[in-house]
Amino acid sequence: MTAYTVLVLLVIAERFAELAVAGRNGAWSRARGGVEHGAGHYPAMVALHTALLLGCLVEPGAADRPFLPLLGWPALVLVVAAQGLRWWCISTLGPRWHTRVLIVPGLPLISSGPYRYLRHPNYVAVAVEGMALPLVHTAWVTALGFSLLNAALLTVRIRCEDDALAPSRPLPVPGAAP
Repeated sequence: MTAYTVLVLLVIAERFAELAVAGRNGAWSRARGGVEHGAGHYPAMVALHTALLLGCLVEPGAADRPFLPLLGWPALVLVVAAQGLRWWCISTLGPRWHTRVLIVPGLPLISSGPYRYLRHPNYVAVAVEGMALPLVHTAWVTALGFSLLNAALLTVRIRCEDDALAPSRPLPVPGAAP
């Protein structure tokens, strides 16, 4: 359990690093006329992610969950992969990456890095991590609860983000292949 606690604490430290990057990037965007969209769902997102990390720390001990190597090791690989994807998103978006939906009018969409393959790759990282991190130490209630609530929250978040980014998307050319 000690190694798992250290892992969760490292993820918490990573979250604080993300918040520092997001704060700096938010100032950059606001200085360029950035407009926030969907601020109302942000507190729910913060609460859900906080609950995930707390659940990871509490459930294994409180429910006497064992470390199951056939589940734990692959889950750990997925956690590491999710971190890699998240930081690939962050580095690709540069100062335009935020934890909020903060859009600078007039900037074109990013279509490089993981955005070349997926419209919302950061949310793939969030979903994978939210399922895998608890399962490293068999915290299946936390994994299931987070995943269900996150799916509901992401329907709101992705709709908000898509609506906010719609003016930046090029209009389709009639008769052109997609």
